[in-house]
Amino acid sequence: MAERKKKLTDSPKQNSQVLLIYYSFSGQTGVLINRLAAGLKEQGIEVFFEKLKPVKHLRFPVGSILRTYLLMLTTFFRKRVPIRELSAKCSREYDLIILAGPTWSYNPSGPILSFLDRDGKHVMGGREVLPLISCRGYWKAHWWGLKRKLVQCGAHFSNMIAFSHPNPEPWRTIGVFMKIAGKNPERSGFMGKYYKRFGHSNEQMEEAFRFGMQIGDSLKGKTPLAAVNFQTELALP
Repeated sequence: MAERKKKLTDSPKQNSQVLLIYYSFSGQTGVLINRLAAGLKEQGIEVFFEKLKPVKHLRFPVGSILRTYLLMLTTFFRKRVPIRELSAKCSREYDLIILAGPTWSYNPSGPILSFLDRDGKHVMGGREVLPLISCRGYWKAHWWGLKRKLVQCGAHFSNMIAFSHPNPEPWRTIGVFMKIAGKNPERSGFMGKYYKRFGHSNEQMEEAFRFGMQIGDSLKGKTPLAAVNFQTELALP
């Protein structure tokens, strides 16, 4: 990757700039990131996106129960998924980098792990990073593993964001499994009583927008990022 540039342009920087690096398998992380970015833009923050793209396309849903079991097994052991080269924008300077992705079997996703292994030190070393986790419910193990990787990359972080699916257990675990396998549990007679929707709610999307506004305030120097409460009842029901 080319040597990191000091500025995005030769002109003086007027607004704070944020790079959002993300991977979204089912689309849930992508929706959260878009709403978060909308909140940042509302505060006048310049936002830049870098979507991690696997070398070999990962299909969602995977199409069968057997494939779902195999996916869960390999991701439990933190199997990496090779990604394509990053764009030039990742070599530039930013006031904040937001790293977002889903939880795969209690771990960061394979593309995120590949990014951290290959590009983490260059892109995030010495930089302020705010992780965002989109998960079914068990985000703490994911955060524990991600935190270790960020330390190894030399990233600075003082806070984190996590969103969990609002459905109660055990229905959200069963529902997510069925959805990955290609089923529609929310439409079935029995499961539909307990599993109303796959993924995050509309209210959580608006909470992501509010978080973006708060991050914008922090970048303007109004509130330290470490002092912002992202672990709300809406984000983590």
